Amino acid sequence: MKLSENKILITGGATGIGLSLAEKFLNEGNEVLICGRREEVLIEAKKKNPNLHIKRCDVSNETDRNKLYYWIKTEFQDLNILVNNAGIQREIDFTRGTADIEKAIEEIKINFESPVVLSSMFIPILRENENSAIINVSSGLAFIPLSIMPIYCATKAALHSFSISLRQQLKKTGIKVFEAIPPTVDTDLDKGARKARGQSDFGISPNETAEAIVNGLKNDEFEIAIGKAKFLINSSKTDFENIFSLMNKGN
Repeated sequence: MKLSENKILITGGATGIGLSLAEKFLNEGNEVLICGRREEVLIEAKKKNPNLHIKRCDVSNETDRNKLYYWIKTEFQDLNILVNNAGIQREIDFTRGTADIEKAIEEIKINFESPVVLSSMFIPILRENENSAIINVSSGLAFIPLSIMPIYCATKAALHSFSISLRQQLKKTGIKVFEAIPPTVDTDLDKGARKARGQSDFGISPNETAEAIVNGLKNDEFEIAIGKAKFLINSSKTDFENIFSLMNKGN
């Protein structure tokens, strides 16, 4: 697809993969809008990249989503690319019964409900504009899960399935549907849980991830598997039980 002269909205765009993508898209000659829950982080991102448009929005909140839509509809009607990137990752222990259930519900709302709802809201706008696309950011853990993060893995698996179906439904509208499938990426997504577990490999950089996504988009790769995520996808088909056991050893 053409990766210049687009108008692009990125959810969760103030940090991590989202911010690296925003910077890559700006460098390619696009107009970029980002949203996120923390206004101070959005302001910091704009200080670093003055051409960014920013909007505070909790994508799990219906009122905030409606305000985001109204902002786009009134000020950026020529939006043609939506990047569903916002996500959270939590360790949730179901042996504790409902102790973590509120965290689980929040994770479902941000990681899966919001891409579904935002896609449905913005498709009528996207289909009116050329070179339109939806880009969903899932995870290699959609294919072989970590049991300590059951909701994160499940929501990313659901997003993978949703992307396949949405791509089929939209094939005659001109809206392309991409899925970016990163491996572990060194961001604050896990709120320090990797370090607390004694994990030594924090993953690849957000910049490397964004570079791979942009290259995949340019080549019309509808499933952009990055680094070790390719191994997980292949292993899910050929050696699931063994790799699952190795990944979840001690859990």
